[in-house]
Amino acid sequence: MAHWSGVFPAMTTQFHKDGALDLDATGRHIEVMLTSGVQGLVMLGSLGENNTLSRQEKLDVLRCAVEVSGGRVPVVSGVSELSTEFACEFVRDAQRAGVDGFMVLPAMVYHSDSRETLTHFQAVANSSERPIIIYNNPIAYKVDITPGMLEEMAREEKFVAIKESSGDTRRITDVYNQVGDRFTIFAGVDDLVMECALLGATGWIAGIGLAIPAENQRLWDMMMSGRWVEARELYRWFTPLAHLDVGNKFVQCIKLAIQEAGLGAEWVRDPRLELEGAERERVLRIIQQGLENRPQLGL
Repeated sequence: MAHWSGVFPAMTTQFHKDGALDLDATGRHIEVMLTSGVQGLVMLGSLGENNTLSRQEKLDVLRCAVEVSGGRVPVVSGVSELSTEFACEFVRDAQRAGVDGFMVLPAMVYHSDSRETLTHFQAVANSSERPIIIYNNPIAYKVDITPGMLEEMAREEKFVAIKESSGDTRRITDVYNQVGDRFTIFAGVDDLVMECALLGATGWIAGIGLAIPAENQRLWDMMMSGRWVEARELYRWFTPLAHLDVGNKFVQCIKLAIQEAGLGAEWVRDPRLELEGAERERVLRIIQQGLENRPQLGL
């Protein structure tokens, strides 16, 4: 099975103003991210507005990503479905579309207990011929995949990594103490990435880096090479932008940042609406200040 690490941006799905898919814009943004040096792509995650897309639209997005990437990096698809059966069906369809792996969420709407969660993930693994990232985000999805559960999941070789988005960096050490280095740990919250890297995360499923890809990649490379003093300085500039990755409207915030950086559009799908009024102005000030004060990377 694959051993994934490094920056895997959680790509947005780009739309036209009327809500239709904009695959050309999605493809252009993928190319920008590939040029910045990312090591993989995560399509149809939370930032990709997975649950607002039809099955056909999801497959169209995946085929776009596979075509644009051209095998340069692995293309990973989010799996976020209402039921275990739907998740298994989607995995089989996505494999035929050419993806290299999956990032699996618990089934949506129903908050499963540990037995139900483990059964869901194992069923999806049984339907997959590709490696899987386990996505743990109890804040958003109300299901916590604990270190004890990971010990049981370690028996399934298709589970190769975990995206850890609990918001508690102590979880990184707890996972290592429970299962060692069995899984690659991906940081899943932008404004905790340095803390996660220091504690042993070797991957980052990044969000705000979609608007600042060069700086995002430089920060990661500094941390992985142990240049902590330089990384800390860059992280202090980065963090106000990274805070936009947290909160109920993180999709709108990050898409607005992408637009301000000239790399895409802010359009989202209902029930989300684009930011407006004082809320929009507050977020724009953060974005514009960050872009105006971009560090000189000597690239």
